[in-house]
Amino acid sequence: MPVPAVDPTLVPAHRRSRTGDSLVRRTRRSLRQLLLSSASRDVAEATRIAQVLQQPVTTGRQIAVTSIRGGAGKTTVAALLNLTYAHYRQDPVLVLEADPALGTLPIRLAAPAVRWTCSDLAEVISPSMQFAEVTGYLVQVEDGGWLLPGSQGQVGTRLELPSYRAVMMALRRFFGITVVDCETLPNSLARTALAAAHARVLVAPATMEGVASTRAVLEWMADVPRPRLLPGTVVALTMSSPDMTIDAAAASAYLSAVGVRVVTIPYDRHLAAGGPIRTAALGHETRMAAGHLGAELLNLALRKPR
Repeated sequence: MPVPAVDPTLVPAHRRSRTGDSLVRRTRRSLRQLLLSSASRDVAEATRIAQVLQQPVTTGRQIAVTSIRGGAGKTTVAALLNLTYAHYRQDPVLVLEADPALGTLPIRLAAPAVRWTCSDLAEVISPSMQFAEVTGYLVQVEDGGWLLPGSQGQVGTRLELPSYRAVMMALRRFFGITVVDCETLPNSLARTALAAAHARVLVAPATMEGVASTRAVLEWMADVPRPRLLPGTVVALTMSSPDMTIDAAAASAYLSAVGVRVVTIPYDRHLAAGGPIRTAALGHETRMAAGHLGAELLNLALRKPR
Protein backbone atom coordinates (compact mmCIF):
# COMPACT_ATOMS: atom_id res chain seq x y z
CA MET A 1 0.00 0.00 0.00
CA PRO A 2 1.63 3.32 -1.07
CA VAL A 3 2.35 5.76 1.73
CA PRO A 4 2.50 9.52 0.95
CA ALA A 5 6.03 10.88 1.32
CA VAL A 6 4.50 13.85 3.18
CA ASP A 7 1.32 13.74 5.25
CA PRO A 8 -1.32 15.46 3.05
CA THR A 9 -2.47 17.52 6.04
CA LEU A 10 1.06 18.97 6.31
CA VAL A 11 1.44 19.92 2.65
CA PRO A 12 -0.43 23.28 2.95
CA ALA A 13 2.09 24.37 5.58
CA HIS A 14 4.90 24.38 3.02
CA ARG A 15 5.22 27.75 1.34
CA ARG A 16 6.60 28.10 -2.14
CA SER A 17 10.37 28.33 -1.71
CA ARG A 18 12.39 31.16 -3.16
CA THR A 19 14.98 30.71 -5.88
CA GLY A 20 18.50 29.95 -4.76
CA ASP A 21 19.92 33.25 -5.98
CA SER A 22 18.75 36.52 -4.48
CA LEU A 23 17.98 39.49 -6.74
CA VAL A 24 21.30 41.06 -5.79
CA ARG A 25 23.22 37.92 -6.71
CA ARG A 26 21.37 37.55 -10.02
CA THR A 27 22.10 41.19 -10.85
CA ARG A 28 25.80 40.79 -10.07
CA ARG A 29 25.98 37.71 -12.27
CA SER A 30 24.29 39.53 -15.13
CA LEU A 31 26.84 42.32 -14.84
CA ARG A 32 29.71 39.83 -14.86
CA GLN A 33 28.32 38.23 -17.99
CA LEU A 34 28.68 41.59 -19.72
CA LEU A 35 32.43 41.07 -19.42
CA LEU A 36 33.21 38.68 -22.24
CA SER A 37 36.27 37.14 -20.55
CA SER A 38 34.24 36.20 -17.46
CA ALA A 39 31.39 34.81 -19.55
CA SER A 40 33.73 32.73 -21.71
CA ARG A 41 35.40 31.23 -18.64
CA ASP A 42 32.00 30.23 -17.24
CA VAL A 43 31.04 28.60 -20.54
CA ALA A 44 34.37 26.76 -20.78
CA GLU A 45 34.03 25.39 -17.23
CA ALA A 46 30.42 24.34 -17.79
CA THR A 47 31.43 22.56 -20.99
CA ARG A 48 34.28 20.75 -19.25
CA ILE A 49 31.99 19.57 -16.44
CA ALA A 50 29.36 18.37 -18.92
CA GLN A 51 31.94 16.35 -20.85
CA VAL A 52 33.14 14.63 -17.68
CA LEU A 53 29.61 13.88 -16.47
CA GLN A 54 28.72 12.32 -19.82
CA GLN A 55 31.61 9.84 -19.86
CA PRO A 56 30.50 6.32 -20.87
CA VAL A 57 30.19 3.77 -18.09
CA THR A 58 30.63 0.10 -18.98
CA THR A 59 29.53 -1.29 -15.61
CA GLY A 60 27.49 0.32 -12.87
CA ARG A 61 29.38 2.74 -10.63
CA GLN A 62 28.42 3.20 -6.98
CA ILE A 63 28.95 6.49 -5.13
CA ALA A 64 28.39 6.54 -1.37
CA VAL A 65 27.45 9.72 0.50
CA THR A 66 27.90 9.91 4.26
CA SER A 67 28.77 12.32 7.06
CA ILE A 68 29.93 12.29 10.65
CA ARG A 69 26.66 13.61 12.07
CA GLY A 70 23.09 14.41 11.17
CA GLY A 71 22.25 17.85 9.83
CA ALA A 72 25.43 18.14 7.77
CA GLY A 73 23.54 18.15 4.48
CA LYS A 74 24.21 14.52 3.53
CA THR A 75 20.78 13.82 2.04
CA THR A 76 20.76 17.17 0.25
CA VAL A 77 24.11 16.35 -1.38
CA ALA A 78 22.84 12.88 -2.39
CA ALA A 79 19.76 14.46 -3.96
CA LEU A 80 21.86 17.05 -5.79
CA LEU A 81 24.12 14.34 -7.22
CA ASN A 82 21.14 12.33 -8.43
CA LEU A 83 19.62 15.36 -10.15
CA THR A 84 22.99 16.29 -11.68
CA TYR A 85 23.74 12.85 -13.11
CA ALA A 86 20.18 12.38 -14.33
CA HIS A 87 20.33 15.73 -16.14
CA TYR A 88 23.55 15.03 -18.01
CA ARG A 89 23.47 11.29 -18.62
CA GLN A 90 21.50 9.14 -21.05
CA ASP A 91 21.75 5.92 -19.04
CA PRO A 92 19.46 5.34 -16.02
CA VAL A 93 20.56 6.82 -12.69
CA LEU A 94 19.44 5.54 -9.29
CA VAL A 95 19.62 7.06 -5.81
CA LEU A 96 19.22 4.53 -3.02
CA GLU A 97 18.42 5.45 0.57
CA ALA A 98 20.50 3.28 2.89
CA ASP A 99 19.47 5.45 5.84
CA PRO A 100 16.08 3.97 6.79
CA ALA A 101 15.60 5.83 10.08
CA LEU A 102 13.06 8.46 8.99
CA GLY A 103 15.09 9.31 5.89
CA THR A 104 14.09 12.50 4.10
CA LEU A 105 15.32 11.68 0.60
CA PRO A 106 11.79 11.05 -0.78
CA ILE A 107 10.76 14.53 0.42
CA ARG A 108 13.85 16.21 -1.05
CA LEU A 109 13.19 14.52 -4.40
CA ALA A 110 9.45 15.31 -4.39
CA ALA A 111 8.34 11.68 -4.35
CA PRO A 112 4.52 11.67 -4.23
CA ALA A 113 4.37 8.35 -2.36
CA VAL A 114 6.53 5.46 -1.18
CA ARG A 115 5.45 1.86 -1.62
CA TRP A 116 8.54 -0.33 -1.74
CA THR A 117 11.67 0.05 0.37
CA CYS A 118 15.17 -1.36 -0.03
CA SER A 119 14.37 -4.12 2.47
CA ASP A 120 11.14 -4.97 0.61
CA LEU A 121 12.93 -5.20 -2.73
CA ALA A 122 15.59 -7.49 -1.24
CA GLU A 123 12.89 -10.09 -0.62
CA VAL A 124 11.72 -10.26 -4.24
CA ILE A 125 14.72 -9.28 -6.37
CA SER A 126 16.08 -11.99 -8.66
CA PRO A 127 18.71 -12.20 -11.43
CA SER A 128 16.01 -12.96 -14.00
CA MET A 129 14.27 -9.59 -13.53
CA GLN A 130 14.23 -7.19 -16.46
CA PHE A 131 14.60 -3.40 -16.24
CA ALA A 132 10.87 -2.79 -16.68
CA GLU A 133 10.13 -5.13 -13.77
CA VAL A 134 12.71 -3.51 -11.51
CA THR A 135 11.47 0.02 -12.10
CA GLY A 136 8.02 -1.09 -10.97
CA TYR A 137 9.47 -1.17 -7.45
CA LEU A 138 11.11 2.26 -7.73
CA VAL A 139 9.92 5.86 -7.66
CA GLN A 140 10.56 7.89 -10.79
CA VAL A 141 11.91 11.31 -9.83
CA GLU A 142 10.18 14.18 -11.60
CA ASP A 143 13.44 16.02 -12.35
CA GLY A 144 15.19 12.82 -13.45
CA GLY A 145 16.47 9.49 -12.17
CA TRP A 146 14.98 6.77 -9.99
CA LEU A 147 14.63 6.49 -6.21
CA LEU A 148 14.59 3.48 -3.89
CA PRO A 149 13.60 4.71 -0.39
CA GLY A 150 14.87 3.24 2.85
CA SER A 151 11.62 3.48 4.79
CA GLN A 152 8.02 4.59 4.69
CA GLY A 153 8.56 7.26 7.30
CA GLN A 154 8.20 4.82 10.20
CA VAL A 155 10.29 4.87 13.35
CA GLY A 156 12.37 1.73 13.91
CA THR A 157 12.73 0.66 10.27
CA ARG A 158 15.91 -1.34 9.71
CA LEU A 159 18.02 -2.25 6.71
CA GLU A 160 20.20 -5.29 7.26
CA LEU A 161 23.55 -5.70 5.54
CA PRO A 162 22.55 -8.87 3.58
CA SER A 163 19.51 -7.05 2.18
CA TYR A 164 21.60 -4.06 1.17
CA ARG A 165 24.21 -6.20 -0.53
CA ALA A 166 21.59 -8.25 -2.40
CA VAL A 167 19.87 -5.16 -3.77
CA MET A 168 23.10 -3.41 -4.77
CA MET A 169 24.41 -6.46 -6.59
CA ALA A 170 21.15 -6.99 -8.44
CA LEU A 171 20.61 -3.37 -9.48
CA ARG A 172 24.16 -2.65 -10.57
CA ARG A 173 23.61 -3.97 -14.09
CA PHE A 174 20.60 -1.71 -14.71
CA PHE A 175 21.98 1.69 -13.68
CA GLY A 176 25.06 3.49 -14.92
CA ILE A 177 25.42 5.34 -11.62
CA THR A 178 23.91 4.58 -8.22
CA VAL A 179 24.17 7.23 -5.51
CA VAL A 180 23.82 5.75 -2.01
CA ASP A 181 22.57 8.00 0.79
CA CYS A 182 24.19 6.21 3.77
CA GLU A 183 23.69 6.42 7.47
CA THR A 184 26.16 8.57 9.37
CA LEU A 185 29.50 7.17 10.43
CA PRO A 186 30.55 4.99 12.22
CA ASN A 187 27.44 2.89 11.52
CA SER A 188 28.34 -0.56 10.16
CA LEU A 189 26.13 -0.20 7.06
CA ALA A 190 27.80 3.11 6.22
CA ARG A 191 31.25 1.54 6.56
CA THR A 192 30.19 -1.34 4.29
CA ALA A 193 28.80 1.05 1.68
CA LEU A 194 31.98 3.13 1.76
CA ALA A 195 34.14 0.05 1.26
CA ALA A 196 32.04 -1.24 -1.65
CA ALA A 197 31.66 2.10 -3.44
CA HIS A 198 33.79 3.21 -6.38
CA ALA A 199 33.88 6.76 -4.97
CA ARG A 200 32.82 8.40 -1.72
CA VAL A 201 31.54 11.76 -0.49
CA LEU A 202 32.14 12.84 3.08
CA VAL A 203 29.81 15.75 3.79
CA ALA A 204 31.21 18.30 6.23
CA PRO A 205 29.25 21.24 7.67
CA ALA A 206 31.21 24.49 7.36
CA THR A 207 31.65 24.95 11.10
CA MET A 208 34.76 24.71 13.28
CA GLU A 209 33.56 21.52 14.97
CA GLY A 210 32.32 20.03 11.68
CA VAL A 211 35.61 20.62 9.88
CA ALA A 212 37.69 19.39 12.83
CA SER A 213 35.66 16.18 13.13
CA THR A 214 35.77 15.58 9.38
CA ARG A 215 39.56 15.93 9.40
CA ALA A 216 39.73 13.26 12.11
CA VAL A 217 37.59 10.91 10.00
CA LEU A 218 39.79 11.53 6.95
CA GLU A 219 42.87 10.64 8.97
CA TRP A 220 41.14 7.45 10.08
CA MET A 221 40.29 6.62 6.46
CA ALA A 222 43.94 7.15 5.51
CA ASP A 223 44.95 4.44 7.98
CA VAL A 224 42.52 1.83 6.60
CA PRO A 225 44.75 -0.55 4.59
CA ARG A 226 42.16 -2.42 2.52
CA PRO A 227 40.20 -1.27 0.75
CA ARG A 228 41.96 2.07 0.45
CA LEU A 229 39.25 4.61 1.16
CA LEU A 230 40.96 7.98 1.05
CA PRO A 231 42.09 8.07 -2.64
CA GLY A 232 38.48 7.75 -3.82
CA THR A 233 37.00 10.30 -1.41
CA VAL A 234 35.83 13.87 -1.98
CA VAL A 235 34.72 16.21 0.80
CA ALA A 236 31.60 18.31 0.23
CA LEU A 237 31.86 21.39 2.46
CA THR A 238 28.30 22.64 2.93
CA MET A 239 27.41 26.26 3.72
CA SER A 240 24.00 26.12 5.40
CA SER A 241 23.73 29.82 6.25
CA PRO A 242 24.79 33.13 4.68
CA ASP A 243 26.35 34.03 8.05
CA MET A 244 28.86 31.21 8.43
CA THR A 245 31.85 32.42 10.46
CA ILE A 246 34.37 29.96 9.05
CA ASP A 247 36.55 30.88 6.09
CA ALA A 248 35.66 28.36 3.37
CA ALA A 249 39.02 28.65 1.60
CA ALA A 250 40.96 28.06 4.83
CA ALA A 251 38.70 25.15 5.79
CA SER A 252 39.16 23.59 2.35
CA ALA A 253 42.93 23.92 2.62
CA TYR A 254 42.87 22.30 6.08
CA LEU A 255 40.87 19.32 4.82
CA SER A 256 42.66 18.90 1.50
CA ALA A 257 46.01 18.72 3.31
CA VAL A 258 45.10 15.10 4.12
CA GLY A 259 45.09 14.31 0.40
CA VAL A 260 41.46 14.72 -0.74
CA ARG A 261 39.63 17.09 -3.02
CA VAL A 262 37.21 19.51 -1.41
CA VAL A 263 34.17 21.00 -3.17
CA THR A 264 32.26 23.78 -1.44
CA ILE A 265 28.47 23.75 -1.78
CA PRO A 266 27.52 27.42 -1.32
CA TYR A 267 24.62 28.72 0.71
CA ASP A 268 21.48 28.48 -1.39
CA ARG A 269 18.13 29.91 -0.27
CA HIS A 270 16.22 27.19 -2.10
CA LEU A 271 18.15 24.37 -0.41
CA ALA A 272 18.04 26.03 3.01
CA ALA A 273 14.24 26.33 2.85
CA GLY A 274 13.84 22.54 2.97
CA GLY A 275 11.22 20.56 1.08
CA PRO A 276 11.48 19.38 -2.54
CA ILE A 277 14.55 20.42 -4.51
CA ARG A 278 13.72 21.88 -7.91
CA THR A 279 16.66 22.06 -10.29
CA ALA A 280 15.37 25.21 -11.97
CA ALA A 281 15.17 27.00 -8.61
CA LEU A 282 18.78 26.32 -7.60
CA GLY A 283 21.26 29.16 -7.68
CA HIS A 284 23.81 29.26 -10.49
CA GLU A 285 26.76 28.70 -8.15
CA THR A 286 24.99 25.74 -6.54
CA ARG A 287 24.38 24.07 -9.90
CA MET A 288 28.02 24.61 -10.85
CA ALA A 289 29.23 23.22 -7.51
CA ALA A 290 26.99 20.15 -7.85
CA GLY A 291 28.32 19.60 -11.35
CA HIS A 292 31.90 19.98 -10.16
CA LEU A 293 31.32 17.50 -7.32
CA GLY A 294 29.64 15.01 -9.66
CA ALA A 295 32.49 15.29 -12.17
CA GLU A 296 35.17 14.76 -9.51
CA LEU A 297 33.38 11.68 -8.22
CA LEU A 298 32.81 10.14 -11.62
CA ASN A 299 36.46 10.57 -12.54
CA LEU A 300 37.41 8.75 -9.33
CA ALA A 301 34.77 6.06 -9.86
CA LEU A 302 36.07 5.29 -13.34
CA ARG A 303 39.73 5.30 -12.36
CA LYS A 304 39.85 1.69 -11.14
CA PRO A 305 37.27 -0.96 -12.04
CA ARG A 306 36.04 -3.23 -9.23
